[in-house]
Amino acid sequence: MIFPEFLQRGDRIRIIAPSGKVSKDKVLPGIDLLQDAGYEVIVGRHVFDRHFQYAGTDQQRASDFQEAVNDHQTKAIICARGGYGSVRIINKIDFSPLLENPKWFVGFSDITVFHSVLNKLGLASIHGAMPGFYLDNKKPSKSFYSLITALTSGSSGAEITSHPLNRTGNATAELVGGNLSLLYSLQGTPWQLNAKGKILLIEDLSEYLYHIDRMMQNLKLSGQLSDLAGLVVGGFTELQDNESPFGKSAYEIIREAIDGYSFPVCFDFPSGHIPKNLSLIMGASYRLEVGNTCSLKRI
Repeated sequence: MIFPEFLQRGDRIRIIAPSGKVSKDKVLPGIDLLQDAGYEVIVGRHVFDRHFQYAGTDQQRASDFQEAVNDHQTKAIICARGGYGSVRIINKIDFSPLLENPKWFVGFSDITVFHSVLNKLGLASIHGAMPGFYLDNKKPSKSFYSLITALTSGSSGAEITSHPLNRTGNATAELVGGNLSLLYSLQGTPWQLNAKGKILLIEDLSEYLYHIDRMMQNLKLSGQLSDLAGLVVGGFTELQDNESPFGKSAYEIIREAIDGYSFPVCFDFPSGHIPKNLSLIMGASYRLEVGNTCSLKRI
Protein backbone atom coordinates (compact mmCIF):
# COMPACT_ATOMS: atom_id res chain seq x y z
CA MET A 1 0.00 0.00 0.00
CA ILE A 2 1.33 3.43 -1.00
CA PHE A 3 0.97 6.18 1.62
CA PRO A 4 1.36 9.81 0.49
CA GLU A 5 3.56 12.22 2.43
CA PHE A 6 1.96 13.91 5.40
CA LEU A 7 1.01 17.56 4.96
CA GLN A 8 2.89 20.57 6.27
CA ARG A 9 1.83 24.21 6.52
CA GLY A 10 1.98 25.84 3.11
CA ASP A 11 1.20 22.66 1.19
CA ARG A 12 -1.33 22.78 -1.61
CA ILE A 13 -4.80 21.28 -1.26
CA ARG A 14 -7.20 21.09 -4.19
CA ILE A 15 -10.98 21.06 -3.72
CA ILE A 16 -13.03 19.19 -6.31
CA ALA A 17 -16.71 18.26 -6.62
CA PRO A 18 -16.98 14.89 -8.40
CA SER A 19 -20.59 14.23 -7.43
CA GLY A 20 -23.55 16.38 -6.39
CA LYS A 21 -24.00 20.11 -6.88
CA VAL A 22 -22.37 22.27 -4.23
CA SER A 23 -23.79 25.07 -2.11
CA LYS A 24 -21.28 27.88 -1.66
CA ASP A 25 -22.78 28.83 1.69
CA LYS A 26 -22.07 25.37 3.07
CA VAL A 27 -18.55 24.77 1.80
CA LEU A 28 -16.82 28.16 1.56
CA PRO A 29 -16.49 28.57 5.36
CA GLY A 30 -14.82 25.14 5.51
CA ILE A 31 -12.45 26.09 2.71
CA ASP A 32 -11.60 29.30 4.57
CA LEU A 33 -10.78 27.19 7.61
CA LEU A 34 -8.25 25.17 5.59
CA GLN A 35 -6.62 28.42 4.48
CA ASP A 36 -6.59 29.71 8.05
CA ALA A 37 -4.82 26.49 9.04
CA GLY A 38 -1.97 27.49 6.73
CA TYR A 39 -2.65 25.60 3.51
CA GLU A 40 -2.73 26.86 -0.05
CA VAL A 41 -6.21 25.96 -1.29
CA ILE A 42 -7.14 25.80 -4.96
CA VAL A 43 -10.81 25.34 -5.81
CA GLY A 44 -11.54 23.43 -9.00
CA ARG A 45 -12.90 25.45 -11.91
CA HIS A 46 -16.20 23.58 -11.96
CA VAL A 47 -16.83 23.06 -8.24
CA PHE A 48 -19.75 25.48 -8.22
CA ASP A 49 -21.10 24.60 -11.66
CA ARG A 50 -24.51 22.97 -11.86
CA HIS A 51 -25.88 20.42 -14.28
CA PHE A 52 -29.20 19.24 -12.91
CA GLN A 53 -28.28 17.45 -9.66
CA TYR A 54 -24.56 17.33 -10.44
CA ALA A 55 -21.69 19.78 -9.90
CA GLY A 56 -21.30 20.24 -13.63
CA THR A 57 -21.37 17.71 -16.44
CA ASP A 58 -19.57 14.40 -16.17
CA GLN A 59 -16.77 15.79 -18.33
CA GLN A 60 -16.43 18.95 -16.23
CA ARG A 61 -16.27 17.03 -12.96
CA ALA A 62 -13.78 14.55 -14.41
CA SER A 63 -11.68 17.44 -15.77
CA ASP A 64 -11.30 19.01 -12.30
CA PHE A 65 -10.45 15.60 -10.88
CA GLN A 66 -7.80 14.93 -13.53
CA GLU A 67 -6.25 18.37 -13.12
CA ALA A 68 -5.87 17.72 -9.38
CA VAL A 69 -4.38 14.27 -10.00
CA ASN A 70 -1.88 15.64 -12.52
CA ASP A 71 -0.69 18.59 -10.41
CA HIS A 72 2.64 17.61 -8.85
CA GLN A 73 2.42 20.45 -6.31
CA THR A 74 -0.87 19.23 -4.85
CA LYS A 75 -0.48 17.20 -1.66
CA ALA A 76 -4.15 16.46 -0.95
CA ILE A 77 -7.43 16.35 -2.88
CA ILE A 78 -10.51 17.02 -0.79
CA CYS A 79 -14.01 16.52 -2.16
CA ALA A 80 -16.44 19.37 -1.57
CA ARG A 81 -19.38 17.02 -0.97
CA GLY A 82 -20.88 13.66 -1.85
CA GLY A 83 -24.37 13.22 -3.28
CA TYR A 84 -24.38 11.12 -6.43
CA GLY A 85 -22.23 11.03 -9.53
CA SER A 86 -18.83 9.52 -8.71
CA VAL A 87 -19.62 6.20 -10.37
CA ARG A 88 -20.36 8.04 -13.62
CA ILE A 89 -16.81 9.38 -14.03
CA ILE A 90 -14.43 6.71 -12.73
CA ASN A 91 -13.77 5.47 -16.29
CA LYS A 92 -13.03 9.03 -17.44
CA ILE A 93 -10.08 9.48 -15.06
CA ASP A 94 -6.47 8.36 -15.43
CA PHE A 95 -5.40 7.51 -11.89
CA SER A 96 -1.91 6.34 -12.88
CA PRO A 97 -0.12 9.66 -12.06
CA LEU A 98 -0.98 9.00 -8.39
CA LEU A 99 1.29 5.96 -8.42
CA GLU A 100 4.29 8.21 -9.15
CA ASN A 101 3.09 11.28 -7.26
CA PRO A 102 0.71 10.08 -4.54
CA LYS A 103 -1.69 12.51 -2.87
CA TRP A 104 -4.11 12.16 0.01
CA PHE A 105 -7.65 11.81 -1.23
CA VAL A 106 -10.40 12.77 1.24
CA GLY A 107 -14.16 12.34 1.41
CA PHE A 108 -16.97 9.99 2.36
CA SER A 109 -20.49 8.99 1.29
CA ASP A 110 -20.58 8.92 -2.57
CA ILE A 111 -16.79 9.36 -2.48
CA THR A 112 -16.61 5.72 -1.34
CA VAL A 113 -16.43 4.91 -5.07
CA PHE A 114 -12.99 6.49 -5.29
CA HIS A 115 -11.79 4.89 -2.05
CA SER A 116 -12.58 1.53 -3.63
CA VAL A 117 -10.76 2.43 -6.85
CA LEU A 118 -7.69 3.69 -4.99
CA ASN A 119 -7.66 0.60 -2.77
CA LYS A 120 -7.56 -1.59 -5.89
CA LEU A 121 -4.60 0.46 -7.11
CA GLY A 122 -2.79 0.07 -3.79
CA LEU A 123 -3.16 3.69 -2.64
CA ALA A 124 -4.21 4.72 0.86
CA SER A 125 -6.94 7.37 1.20
CA ILE A 126 -8.87 9.11 3.95
CA HIS A 127 -12.52 8.44 4.74
CA GLY A 128 -13.31 11.70 6.47
CA ALA A 129 -15.26 14.91 6.64
CA MET A 130 -15.68 17.32 3.73
CA PRO A 131 -15.71 21.16 4.01
CA GLY A 132 -19.41 21.43 4.88
CA PHE A 133 -18.67 19.49 8.08
CA TYR A 134 -15.64 21.48 9.25
CA LEU A 135 -17.56 23.92 11.46
CA ASP A 136 -19.78 23.32 14.47
CA ASN A 137 -21.52 26.45 15.79
CA LYS A 138 -18.97 28.54 13.87
CA LYS A 139 -16.05 26.77 15.56
CA PRO A 140 -13.80 24.08 14.07
CA SER A 141 -15.51 20.72 14.56
CA LYS A 142 -14.02 17.52 15.97
CA SER A 143 -14.35 16.13 12.45
CA PHE A 144 -12.08 18.90 11.15
CA TYR A 145 -9.44 18.37 13.83
CA SER A 146 -9.54 14.62 13.20
CA LEU A 147 -8.91 15.20 9.49
CA ILE A 148 -5.99 17.56 10.09
CA THR A 149 -4.46 15.03 12.49
CA ALA A 150 -4.75 12.27 9.91
CA LEU A 151 -3.32 14.47 7.13
CA THR A 152 -0.36 15.68 9.16
CA SER A 153 0.57 12.62 11.22
CA GLY A 154 -1.42 9.60 10.07
CA SER A 155 -2.86 9.11 13.53
CA SER A 156 -6.51 8.07 13.62
CA GLY A 157 -9.01 6.01 15.59
CA ALA A 158 -11.05 6.14 18.76
CA GLU A 159 -12.22 4.20 21.79
CA ILE A 160 -15.96 4.29 22.43
CA THR A 161 -18.47 2.77 24.83
CA SER A 162 -19.75 -0.69 24.08
CA HIS A 163 -22.99 -1.20 22.13
CA PRO A 164 -25.40 -4.02 23.10
CA LEU A 165 -25.14 -5.58 19.62
CA ASN A 166 -21.34 -5.69 19.59
CA ARG A 167 -19.55 -9.01 19.21
CA THR A 168 -16.39 -9.27 21.27
CA GLY A 169 -12.98 -10.16 19.93
CA ASN A 170 -9.80 -8.66 18.52
CA ALA A 171 -8.45 -8.23 15.01
CA THR A 172 -5.51 -6.55 13.31
CA ALA A 173 -5.97 -5.96 9.59
CA GLU A 174 -6.29 -3.47 6.77
CA LEU A 175 -9.30 -1.15 6.96
CA VAL A 176 -11.56 -0.86 3.89
CA GLY A 177 -15.11 0.13 3.02
CA GLY A 178 -17.27 3.22 3.39
CA ASN A 179 -20.85 3.89 2.37
CA LEU A 180 -22.84 0.65 2.17
CA SER A 181 -24.98 1.76 -0.80
CA LEU A 182 -21.90 2.62 -2.84
CA LEU A 183 -20.13 -0.62 -1.96
CA TYR A 184 -23.30 -2.42 -3.07
CA SER A 185 -23.37 -0.44 -6.34
CA LEU A 186 -19.84 -1.63 -7.20
CA GLN A 187 -20.64 -5.32 -6.76
CA GLY A 188 -19.89 -7.19 -10.00
CA THR A 189 -17.70 -4.37 -11.38
CA PRO A 190 -13.90 -4.24 -11.68
CA TRP A 191 -13.95 -1.95 -8.63
CA GLN A 192 -15.81 -4.36 -6.37
CA LEU A 193 -14.21 -4.22 -2.94
CA ASN A 194 -12.10 -7.15 -1.79
CA ALA A 195 -12.76 -7.35 1.95
CA LYS A 196 -11.28 -10.80 2.55
CA GLY A 197 -9.15 -10.80 5.69
CA LYS A 198 -9.84 -7.09 6.27
CA ILE A 199 -11.76 -4.90 8.70
CA LEU A 200 -14.82 -3.58 6.88
CA LEU A 201 -16.32 -0.16 7.67
CA ILE A 202 -19.93 0.54 6.66
CA GLU A 203 -22.25 3.56 7.10
CA ASP A 204 -25.27 4.99 5.30
CA LEU A 205 -27.87 7.74 5.08
CA SER A 206 -31.53 8.07 4.07
CA GLU A 207 -32.02 4.47 2.98
CA TYR A 208 -35.14 2.38 3.43
CA LEU A 209 -34.72 -0.32 6.05
CA TYR A 210 -35.64 -3.05 3.58
CA HIS A 211 -32.88 -1.79 1.28
CA ILE A 212 -30.35 -2.04 4.12
CA ASP A 213 -31.44 -5.66 4.45
CA ARG A 214 -31.17 -6.25 0.69
CA MET A 215 -27.65 -4.85 0.59
CA MET A 216 -26.51 -6.88 3.60
CA GLN A 217 -28.00 -10.04 2.10
CA ASN A 218 -26.15 -9.28 -1.13
CA LEU A 219 -22.84 -9.02 0.71
CA LYS A 220 -23.63 -12.24 2.52
CA LEU A 221 -24.66 -14.21 -0.57
CA SER A 222 -21.63 -12.96 -2.52
CA GLY A 223 -19.27 -14.16 0.23
CA GLN A 224 -18.13 -10.67 1.15
CA LEU A 225 -18.89 -11.21 4.83
CA SER A 226 -17.60 -14.74 5.35
CA ASP A 227 -13.89 -13.95 5.57
CA LEU A 228 -13.88 -10.57 7.29
CA ALA A 229 -11.34 -9.94 10.02
CA GLY A 230 -13.76 -7.53 11.67
CA LEU A 231 -16.71 -5.21 11.06
CA VAL A 232 -17.07 -1.57 12.12
CA VAL A 233 -20.56 -0.10 11.78
CA GLY A 234 -20.77 3.68 11.69
CA GLY A 235 -23.76 5.96 11.54
CA PHE A 236 -26.97 4.80 9.85
CA THR A 237 -29.02 7.97 9.94
CA GLU A 238 -32.28 9.46 8.64
CA LEU A 239 -33.50 6.01 7.63
CA GLN A 240 -36.96 5.40 6.17
CA ASP A 241 -39.56 2.69 6.53
CA ASN A 242 -42.54 1.58 4.46
CA GLU A 243 -46.17 1.82 5.50
CA SER A 244 -45.82 -1.81 6.55
CA PRO A 245 -42.92 -1.65 9.06
CA PHE A 246 -39.83 -3.71 8.36
CA GLY A 247 -39.69 -4.67 12.01
CA LYS A 248 -35.97 -4.24 12.70
CA SER A 249 -33.59 -1.31 13.14
CA ALA A 250 -30.65 -0.92 10.78
CA TYR A 251 -28.26 -2.22 13.40
CA GLU A 252 -30.48 -5.24 14.03
CA ILE A 253 -30.60 -5.93 10.30
CA ILE A 254 -26.81 -5.85 10.10
CA ARG A 255 -26.40 -8.02 13.21
CA GLU A 256 -28.76 -10.64 11.80
CA ALA A 257 -26.85 -10.75 8.49
CA ILE A 258 -23.57 -11.55 10.27
CA ASP A 259 -24.92 -14.20 12.64
CA GLY A 260 -22.95 -17.40 12.22
CA TYR A 261 -19.63 -15.63 11.75
CA SER A 262 -17.11 -15.14 14.53
CA PHE A 263 -15.28 -11.89 13.70
CA PRO A 264 -15.49 -8.97 16.16
CA VAL A 265 -18.11 -6.32 15.47
CA CYS A 266 -18.27 -2.72 16.72
CA PHE A 267 -21.52 -0.77 16.34
CA ASP A 268 -22.10 2.98 16.53
CA PHE A 269 -18.55 4.02 15.65
CA PRO A 270 -18.20 7.80 15.04
CA SER A 271 -17.97 7.67 11.24
CA GLY A 272 -20.41 8.67 8.51
CA HIS A 273 -23.24 11.18 8.21
CA ILE A 274 -23.07 12.24 11.85
CA PRO A 275 -21.70 15.36 13.58
CA LYS A 276 -18.59 13.54 14.82
CA ASN A 277 -17.19 11.93 11.68
CA LEU A 278 -13.67 10.84 12.55
CA SER A 279 -11.14 10.41 9.78
CA LEU A 280 -9.96 6.88 9.04
CA ILE A 281 -7.16 5.90 6.67
CA MET A 282 -8.44 3.34 4.20
CA GLY A 283 -5.74 0.83 3.34
CA ALA A 284 -3.90 1.28 6.64
CA SER A 285 -3.61 -1.40 9.33
CA TYR A 286 -5.84 -1.00 12.37
CA ARG A 287 -6.26 -2.82 15.65
CA LEU A 288 -9.89 -3.53 16.50
CA GLU A 289 -10.60 -4.54 20.10
CA VAL A 290 -14.18 -5.16 21.16
CA GLY A 291 -14.90 -5.92 24.79
CA ASN A 292 -16.12 -3.67 27.59
CA THR A 293 -15.33 -0.85 25.17
CA CYS A 294 -14.69 -0.75 21.43
CA SER A 295 -11.32 0.51 20.25
CA LEU A 296 -10.26 1.03 16.63
CA LYS A 297 -6.79 2.52 16.26
CA ARG A 298 -4.23 2.69 13.49
CA ILE A 299 -1.03 0.78 14.17
